Amino acid sequence: MSETNQSLTGIALRKFRKNFWGVFSFVFILVVLFLALFAYVLAPDDSENANKMHLSIHSKKPGFEVQMLSIPSGEKNERPFVGYFFGFKDTDAEVPISSYQLKGKVIIYREYTEDPSLQITKSIALDKFKGCKDVNEVARKYISTQKFMLGTDKYGRDVLSRMLVGSRVSLSIGFVAVFISLVVGIFFGSIGGYFGGKADAFVMWLVNIIWSIPTLLLVIAITLALGKGFWQVFVAVGLTMWVEVARVVRGQVISVKEMQYVTAARALGFGDFRIIFNHILPNIMAPVIVISAANFASAILVESGLSFLGLGAQPPIPSWGGMIKDHYSYIILGKPYLAMVPGVAIMLVTLAFMMTGNALRDALDVKSS
Repeated sequence: MSETNQSLTGIALRKFRKNFWGVFSFVFILVVLFLALFAYVLAPDDSENANKMHLSIHSKKPGFEVQMLSIPSGEKNERPFVGYFFGFKDTDAEVPISSYQLKGKVIIYREYTEDPSLQITKSIALDKFKGCKDVNEVARKYISTQKFMLGTDKYGRDVLSRMLVGSRVSLSIGFVAVFISLVVGIFFGSIGGYFGGKADAFVMWLVNIIWSIPTLLLVIAITLALGKGFWQVFVAVGLTMWVEVARVVRGQVISVKEMQYVTAARALGFGDFRIIFNHILPNIMAPVIVISAANFASAILVESGLSFLGLGAQPPIPSWGGMIKDHYSYIILGKPYLAMVPGVAIMLVTLAFMMTGNALRDALDVKSS
């Protein structure tokens, strides 16, 4: 079938598939989305917010292994299914140990510490482990070797688990912020571009006012007005990104509102808003899609900056920016990986969205071959 007989969507998809880095970036984004969605299934620490702390094994290097004794509390998790998506309640106590002995109906263990002279020896009776007939069964079920693939942070939490759960914050703020920016930007941009006159003057005045304020300062101001929190940051970032969408939509509407299909719609007696939303907007969405990909990357960077300043997602909710904030001083203390791991993750995700946006721009460019 010749290219002229294909739909514009088919041509765009074919061109996009030819862009190796665009496809690679898109697949990378899908993988990150999968990891974020099933973070608690994949994370070694499946507690809420991956917040199990073991101060005795803080700031350990990637690949660190330690024996872990789990002491059951007897409480049952009240949401076994929901826990796979939102984390399980941390009911059992975990103790890092360096060694243990089995004597009669007692387990004698030494708590892990870097200084052998500070080791504390404790014992725990078999009665604490309900359902176990002897200490050997307790050892098999409740003592295991845990490996921390990306090491532990300054509180002894698993960095890999925090990274997986923290990806939800970055991706969520991207989706929510882009959605808000699209709703507000498309509305104001289409109104200003279609009606012109005073409506256009008001929209451009509002756009110029918002544009003249530095993005980070505006986000901080909105965040302080709405209060610190998870969703407040999402709304604040979204309310600062709509101006770019509005300018693009306004320009596109102005360029197509005098075309024949719009004139025909007016001649048929269609209302202005029906013409805008049913006829004009579907034909100008290509550049909006491209700018949305760029805004997604910008939203992730802004959220990371806010978390670094302490205005983003609040502890114990993990976020990549917050992880950098907690460990940036470790860069000069010989453990730079604690800050570099989330930093590299932010860089890769942002780069993937930018490259996907560039590939979409090339694919949707009707002037290119």
